[in-house]
Amino acid sequence: MKVRINEVSPRDGLQSQGKTLSVESRLSLIQALVNAGLKNVEAGSFVSPKAVPQMAGTDDLFARIPERNAVRYAGLVPNMKGYELAVAAGANVVNVVLSVTETMNQKNIRMSLPQTVEVCTAIIERGRGEGVEVQAYLAVAFECPFEGLVEPAVVARFAKLVEQAGASKIIIADTIGAANPEHVRRLLSAVISEVGSDILSCHFHDTRGMALANITAALDHGVREFDTSIGGLGGCPFSPGATGNVATEDVVLLLNSMGHETGINPLDLIPVVSLAEQLTGTPLGGKSFRWLSQQLSKASAAGMSHGG
Repeated sequence: MKVRINEVSPRDGLQSQGKTLSVESRLSLIQALVNAGLKNVEAGSFVSPKAVPQMAGTDDLFARIPERNAVRYAGLVPNMKGYELAVAAGANVVNVVLSVTETMNQKNIRMSLPQTVEVCTAIIERGRGEGVEVQAYLAVAFECPFEGLVEPAVVARFAKLVEQAGASKIIIADTIGAANPEHVRRLLSAVISEVGSDILSCHFHDTRGMALANITAALDHGVREFDTSIGGLGGCPFSPGATGNVATEDVVLLLNSMGHETGINPLDLIPVVSLAEQLTGTPLGGKSFRWLSQQLSKASAAGMSHGG
């Protein structure tokens, strides 16, 4: 069974870092990810550099992006102006974010929930009319850092709304890493009853160490697409206590071990983790990083001993 990995470190991973990387450094990370086999990459966001300085120059980045025709590159947009900038820059996919609670929208983008719904649906509908693929993130879908637990029926209602607007994919986002497998089952059951499983993807953070278990629960419900971030890089700058996204190397190892097809060799990801660590100055690496590093060393030694 094929499972798609969406690499989000160049956007979601870097935007929460204290260190702002140059466009050249961001491009070097993207190039390394593509070289390691990633075919779906969230490359940046078209937001005000005053609000998120880490994403300054994303239009320049998209103009210089590697293997544009072979890789599906997404750009996150907060509003219609962002959508227009992303399309002009050549983004293959445009992402919109709808937080499913009022307070999160106010804190994140200074808009009310109804205003956010209006903006997101307008972008989705425009994209559909212009042949642009627009994906919809449903943020804080499990728990909001300000309002607490979110009812699955609420998430299902918003999922139906963005599906009807024409979203190509709906990403259920555990923005603060609060979900557990039973919670995932309940929420996905409610959402799938409204929109089915084919349109769904999941975005898990590993704040409480449950992301891999949550991915397994989502797989059981037919989800075949997941966001990941190399080395676990990331977090939400507007969400207190939200640590990194689930590590790409952990998810690829998990899926490959279970017999799913990702098209990625987890050993190829280890040098990319090291590069991301070097660029950001942040210690990185998922749960499997040490073991995978040992396997890579053994493979390299075996290759050398055989004259490779």
